[in-house]
Amino acid sequence: MSDSDSRIAVYTGSFDPITLGHLNLIERSCRFVDKLIVGIGINNEKSSLFSADERVEMVERVTQQFDNVEAQYFTGLAVDFVRSMNARVMIRGIRPLTDIAGEFTMMMANRKLDEEIETVFLMADEQYGHVSSSLLKQIAPMADNNQLKKFIPAELVDDVRNRIPLVKK
Repeated sequence: MSDSDSRIAVYTGSFDPITLGHLNLIERSCRFVDKLIVGIGINNEKSSLFSADERVEMVERVTQQFDNVEAQYFTGLAVDFVRSMNARVMIRGIRPLTDIAGEFTMMMANRKLDEEIETVFLMADEQYGHVSSSLLKQIAPMADNNQLKKFIPAELVDDVRNRIPLVKK
């Protein structure tokens, strides 16, 4: 099957680091596409916990069980990246209430930028509705490793702990 015949979607985000919520959306998304590209957006004006290469490696590590998932980083507009991947679908995850307004605004802007790119929203599963990379960064200094595993894949606990040490209790 050629790329032009296959159903390709791109799930964009910063994934700094990838969380269990992200992983849940990847697992669900890869069921209805032939190829899912995890597009890791790089904003050089923001300070990140992990480099672009590290984020790609972490996504690859925790998604290796999915044959149709690959990770790449990009700079610039997400719609341009989606188009460059020969995709017409952008996957976006939303958490109850907290993300809807911002995601809707971004979807409308993306439609103005490229009307052929469709945005598909997936609601986070109930147990992940509160999980975000920002929340993880806030709690990591105080959470032990078992607590971190409630937010990120177990394979990434050491990576996060190397960047955010546990503050002695």
